[in-house]
Amino acid sequence: MKTTKTKGNFHQTLAPLLFLLPNILIFTTFIIIPLFRGLSMSFMDWGVFTSPEFVGLKNFLLLFKDKVFIITLRNTIVYSFCAVLLLLVVSLLLALALSKNSIRGERVFRAVFYIPSLISMVAVGISWRFILGDEMGILNYVIRSLGGARVPWLTNGPMAMMSVIAVTVWAGAGYYMVIFISGLQAIPLELYEAATIDGANRWQEFRRITLPLLKSTVLVVIVLSTIASFKAYELIVTMTKGGPGYSTKFIVQQVYEVAFIEDRMGYASAMSIVLMMIIGAFTLMQFRLSGKEAHYD
Repeated sequence: MKTTKTKGNFHQTLAPLLFLLPNILIFTTFIIIPLFRGLSMSFMDWGVFTSPEFVGLKNFLLLFKDKVFIITLRNTIVYSFCAVLLLLVVSLLLALALSKNSIRGERVFRAVFYIPSLISMVAVGISWRFILGDEMGILNYVIRSLGGARVPWLTNGPMAMMSVIAVTVWAGAGYYMVIFISGLQAIPLELYEAATIDGANRWQEFRRITLPLLKSTVLVVIVLSTIASFKAYELIVTMTKGGPGYSTKFIVQQVYEVAFIEDRMGYASAMSIVLMMIIGAFTLMQFRLSGKEAHYD
């Protein structure tokens, strides 16, 4: 029997496109066009006050010889790995503790942990710089008042990196906690009741029920936190300015300095393209790893 396709009327075809049009225009103007513009600039030697000159892959080849770029890339990867892992663990633990009405005033606690994610990262960085400062920092003042020696939270390379990671977790854990809570509340309670009847303990319930059914939520948290960590800039600049030395200097800060301080737009564009490729590769890898896991109904 021959079937014929029926054409939708205006409300079925054109109306949805008209609703999507403003979003498509914004996405095209601020994402697609700058992306291709940056890609073209990466093949040129281009400054603000100089005419562009096509240099092919020269900018990309220079990246492998640029020691500062390699250091900032390494710092970014270390920071991203540690921050994403800690954000995942801390936000999941908070969600598990505050999702089942097992604590009095759990809504208040949710708000308390979520509020830091609403604060500007510039304000967060400035505030924690006052707290962790070497000489005038509040925390070192308290430590010295108790008879201890000051701690170089922001003036020692490894300590500065750990401090930045800790503040990142403090500022972002509440946001990902809310995502995990929504995932936990979507799990049917009947599954836990059946597991309890079968004699399962809390760890077995978490390993056999909670974690498998949170797989998609975990993936969302990992992808979002990975992208955010690779783009970290405001917190780092206001807290450590990339120091001491290059110990907390990340790719985004290096891109900004190369572009607007050294006036090497083409080279900075090449860095941005490499950063985009790294983020895309990590995201694709996470989706692939998630796709290989077993599906649970």
